[in-house]
Amino acid sequence: MEEFMNEFGDYYGYPDAPKNIKEIRETEFKRLDQGVVYLDHAGSTLYSELQMENIFKDFTSSVYGNPHSQSDISSATSDIIADARHQVLEYFNASPEDYCCIFTSGATAALKLVGETFPWTNDSNFLYTMENHNSVLGIREYALGQGASACAVDIEEADHQPGQLESSGPSIKVKHRAVQMRNTSKLQKEESRGDACNLFAFPSECNFTGLRFNLDLVKLIKENAETTLQGSPFGTSKRWMVLIDAAKGSATLPPNLSEYPADFVVVSFYKLFGYPTGLGALLVRNDAAKLIKKTYFSGGTVAASIADIDFVKRRERVEEFFEDGSASFLSIAAIRHGFKLLKSLTPSAIWMHTTSLSMYVKKSLQALRHGNGAGVCVLYGSENLDLSSHKSGPTVTFNLKRPDGSWFGFLEVEKLASLSGIQLRTGCFCNPGACAKYLNLSHSDLLSNVEAGHICWDDNDVINGKPTGAVRVSFGYMSSFEEAKKFIDFIISSFVSPPKKIGNGISVDGKFTQLPTEELESKESIPSYYLKSVTIYPIKSCAGFSVNRWPLCRTGLLHDREWMIQGLTGETLTQKKVPEMSLISTFIDLEEGLLSVESSRCKDKLHIRIKSNSYNSNSDEFDSHANILETHNEETRINHWFTNAIGRQCKLLRYSSSTSKHCLNRNKSPGLCRELESNINFANEAQFLLISEESVADLNRRLEAKNEDCNRAHENLDPYRFRPNLVISGGEPYAEDEWKTLKIGDSHFTSLGGCNRCQMINISNVTGQVKKSNEPLTTLASYRRVKGKILFGTLLRYETDAKTESWLRVGEEVNPDVE
Repeated sequence: MEEFMNEFGDYYGYPDAPKNIKEIRETEFKRLDQGVVYLDHAGSTLYSELQMENIFKDFTSSVYGNPHSQSDISSATSDIIADARHQVLEYFNASPEDYCCIFTSGATAALKLVGETFPWTNDSNFLYTMENHNSVLGIREYALGQGASACAVDIEEADHQPGQLESSGPSIKVKHRAVQMRNTSKLQKEESRGDACNLFAFPSECNFTGLRFNLDLVKLIKENAETTLQGSPFGTSKRWMVLIDAAKGSATLPPNLSEYPADFVVVSFYKLFGYPTGLGALLVRNDAAKLIKKTYFSGGTVAASIADIDFVKRRERVEEFFEDGSASFLSIAAIRHGFKLLKSLTPSAIWMHTTSLSMYVKKSLQALRHGNGAGVCVLYGSENLDLSSHKSGPTVTFNLKRPDGSWFGFLEVEKLASLSGIQLRTGCFCNPGACAKYLNLSHSDLLSNVEAGHICWDDNDVINGKPTGAVRVSFGYMSSFEEAKKFIDFIISSFVSPPKKIGNGISVDGKFTQLPTEELESKESIPSYYLKSVTIYPIKSCAGFSVNRWPLCRTGLLHDREWMIQGLTGETLTQKKVPEMSLISTFIDLEEGLLSVESSRCKDKLHIRIKSNSYNSNSDEFDSHANILETHNEETRINHWFTNAIGRQCKLLRYSSSTSKHCLNRNKSPGLCRELESNINFANEAQFLLISEESVADLNRRLEAKNEDCNRAHENLDPYRFRPNLVISGGEPYAEDEWKTLKIGDSHFTSLGGCNRCQMINISNVTGQVKKSNEPLTTLASYRRVKGKILFGTLLRYETDAKTESWLRVGEEVNPDVE
């Protein structure tokens, strides 16, 4: 802290504000004392508890009504809305004589409004910087659809030449990329009409890198487009209007519209002060408002209309003309409390405070080195680390490298950060242009990634050795040095490899962890491995039951994960989303052909006939060809029971017996099981999960040592916390990692590798109460990480023999074939 304050003390902590950062945290963000480190303020900043208290006090002491009326309450509400418009304009230093404020459902809706109403013609052009949000790129559809041209551009700001006065203005170059058009007849025209309206769009701050754009672009484009766009096909176009996406940048340095008179500016209020969500605004210059055209009319936007003839008289005030329906008057009433908060701190002080944190993090990341001297972090858009330059906002975007130069996947960073209580953002942040530009992804890379199945928010964080996105941390006005320091400590402990040590141990991502082999009891029993337990989980993510013996079939254990619970929107429900599913116990009586299910939340036990007259391994087809249970009445009864058991509408589905050999990945989309064909039911990855008692014992020793260091009570985990089908006993911890094949009794199995663990193993069911923690996944992550996966347990595939009926029996010898 002392080193930080020596460098950033003049910027950090609001020394001249009514409250400093320590007082703000203690009085307005007490909920953050619970160990949460929130670092996604570029996505949404946090609301203040005092802010919310003032809002609710306002709402519970005042009466607000629909402003489209002449009553006293409606008139008072209209005054509140008018005052809110004035506050928004004041925040951007925009005079009501020059600008109007149109409230929308968010920044995206404001951008959509511009695209819909802009006066596009065949001679229009839409230019936008590569670093633009998808919501800006979407305007392109309106432009191209109306015959206009569209083109992405890069902005290059050159340094002043020797002898050139800085007062002579910035040297900005606009370099265009490929011109897009759907109206090919434009190619035959030598010149565009001078009266066509053109639109240039850029963000005040890039939400991918945090880089700020030079607002002089506004005047250069509006007043000197011919020179600024020289060398491009657009230099002869005369009538340019400028759109600034200020959704990200407004929280720290809102554009001064009296100095940079953009025609359109969009803002999002939850990015400013956390609440309300679902409310944004479009600031429009009054002269630009006269040019945009709107087709639809609604309540509130018309002065008069006649139902049975083509007659409508629209309202003349810009806000009334464009705001369809009743305004979101309660949300609008709430923003004054947010602005009061920002005003007490001032945007310039917020910028200094937040940027001091981002600069500290950037410099710390840039200095990290692995034990072999290789750099750990690649920063994007952070070439200038001079705090006084005002060229960067409070955002840090990066990827991490291993000692051998390969990439850590950003999902691995996000997963481990979450375990450490750190909330950050990964991916491309809805900014495909900046993502491709800074990650150096070519069109060929992007298209091949899509062909490989990569889409937004999926699991593909590294394809063909290149990252498909990045990690982003961003700071808000209430962020603290302690949060930044905890983040840096997390990166060092989780991703920086020390110099290699000589000795016995396992290597995970370059780290060597000593196994306490000297504490392990010698196992001299013969056989060295035997089957300790067999567990079947009939319903995916519900509790299973253990047996002494059970038949095998082509999908694994007969009836294992043959059913699943589905939500109303078609999503597969699991304990990660519905922890109460762990309270549902199951049992199958093979002789009776019944699946019995019970829950503490339901008075009666549920019995479902599974219609199997035989449990022969060759006759597991049953009568479920359409995933629909026996009759409509039976289906209704069963679904009603499960709805009560988990507290939400759902239905039970049974696996359709087919030749499908696919499984579900993290996003529940089809994917091959470890690229090896395998008949499975509703399992995620494989037919069987095998857990070793010795490996669980080693994990418990590590947890016990960790808890002793922290003076916490320790409770031993049993193997069933990991939902195994097979528990084995004997041998050394993690010996199963090396197995290629194994034989249990007379049955043969192939190892598909380790099981990638998720947050589900952190959910426990203690005396009917569901509890969540960050263990044991956090401890496993410290020594069982391999290429972005936290491995514990081994996945198996049964090598079925159609000629014989096979059973697994507890106590059978386990004979592995080591690689």
